[in-house]
Amino acid sequence: MQATFTKEERLKSRKVIQALFNRQGQSFSQYPLRLVWMPMEERRSAYAVQFAVSVPKRRFKKAVARNRLRRQIRETYRLQKTHLYKALEEHETQYAFMILFVGQEMLPYDQLEKAMQLIIRRFLKKVKSNRREPTDNTSQGSL
Repeated sequence: MQATFTKEERLKSRKVIQALFNRQGQSFSQYPLRLVWMPMEERRSAYAVQFAVSVPKRRFKKAVARNRLRRQIRETYRLQKTHLYKALEEHETQYAFMILFVGQEMLPYDQLEKAMQLIIRRFLKKVKSNRREPTDNTSQGSL
């Protein structure tokens, strides 16, 4: 798999983005990032994850700062997504991701990279634990 970030991987659907924030999406934070995610009901592209980034205008008034943070976050995701896609190979579900920057000031790239690595690990743990729950319940019910 190439470490590129194609147009089909971008989350652009207003309906899906609204659903993410209307209590259908799950979330957790790893300072300075927050991941809001949900499984998508229908596959919209060939990729396992559709991804978007948001940096608040309230905290970063200048577009230059917002755009720089957006670019850096997209780059950290692009470099980490091979691990994510390898782990999600056996799942048929497609996921919608929205990464929100919750920090108060600009941070160095290496901090963003570490936070992205931790967020992806936590997401994969959650997905694996969610996958196991239904099978555990059925095995307990038959006893």
